[in-house]
Amino acid sequence: MTFQVRTALRGIGTTIFSEMTALAQRTGAVNLGQGFPDTDGPAGMLAAAQQAIAGGLNQYPPVDGLPMLKEAIVQARQARYGMAYDPATEVVMTAGATEAIAATLLALCEPGDEVVLFEPYYDSYLANVAMAGATHRAVPLRPTEDGFAFDPDDLRRAVSGRTRMIVLNSPHNPTGKVFTRAELELIAQVCVERDLIAVTDEVYEYLTYDGLEHVPLASLPGMRERTVTISSAGKTFSCTGWKIGWALGPAELVGAVRKAKQFMTFASGTPFQAAVAHALTHELDWVAELAKSLQERRDLLQAGLTAAGVRTYPAQGTYFLQADAASWGYADGAALCRDLAERGGVVAIPTQVFYDDPASGQGLVRFAFCKRPEVLSSAVSRLAAFRPAFGSSEVK
Repeated sequence: MTFQVRTALRGIGTTIFSEMTALAQRTGAVNLGQGFPDTDGPAGMLAAAQQAIAGGLNQYPPVDGLPMLKEAIVQARQARYGMAYDPATEVVMTAGATEAIAATLLALCEPGDEVVLFEPYYDSYLANVAMAGATHRAVPLRPTEDGFAFDPDDLRRAVSGRTRMIVLNSPHNPTGKVFTRAELELIAQVCVERDLIAVTDEVYEYLTYDGLEHVPLASLPGMRERTVTISSAGKTFSCTGWKIGWALGPAELVGAVRKAKQFMTFASGTPFQAAVAHALTHELDWVAELAKSLQERRDLLQAGLTAAGVRTYPAQGTYFLQADAASWGYADGAALCRDLAERGGVVAIPTQVFYDDPASGQGLVRFAFCKRPEVLSSAVSRLAAFRPAFGSSEVK
């Protein structure tokens, strides 16, 4: 029997995170590849989940989420950013931010539409665009001494008469960039001038460092009515396995997202939704301490790499630090990551997998620093001791 796979999906392979995690398991390497913590979230949140299970919250929640969680989300948004949303009509719960992004693209894009992405981009974005029958245009984020930045002219050139939306991830995975207010104002100006929808992935919204501010794009003039804001509990509360995400925005857009989402998972994680409602109400001080701890862990990893002669780029937020493969004598980050896992005992992610043209990111590798300090210290020792199998004058 012969089956035909949809054309748009034929080029989509196994996610790099599955591949590298399997490599870490096979080699016993320290896994600084996939971005998940190796410690649990706040004890009060974990207890709230257990209490919810014991209390019978184990069946389907409403399709758009438990009312207590929707209320907690809008209250936290109001307190942190001064933005008001109606919990009844402007919030929908999803199975993590990944489902929220997929449902939003499926709901709001027509076949043939174009979606603007900032490159490098999280790998699910391209798959989601393809599943929606749309195509994408990339705006490159280029590494500089001060971090990653984009050319405003590149953004304007990427927008055409077929452009439907701009997808923005800030704080940004995989670069660790936090978009500045000036950059956001430019993006907002383009959205308003060209009448575009904005979709913002803000899952690292609480995890910024060095006093940098996360500014929601929806908070800028003219943007609330055209922005779907996506976030989740996984990174904020170190519970990535719970998969509790959400989308906020004007009722018309969120209603469309809800229609798409109901035929994906319908609903999920009832006791976890109750626990996240508790966390958003009572555990934000814990989150502030987490951000401080992650900054210290970033510094530990960065200092160790710098001492070993490895060039790194500023990590302003998220879990991730970018490093220059050439510091080890490699032109190809994928080759470096294979050798690091097999002979160096550390797993990283080759940043090139997040680009349309792998050559654009071939010289970069991504390390996750959301691990215990002792794990990072072990990784730093291994990275410092790693020596390529070829001569120092040869570039691999």
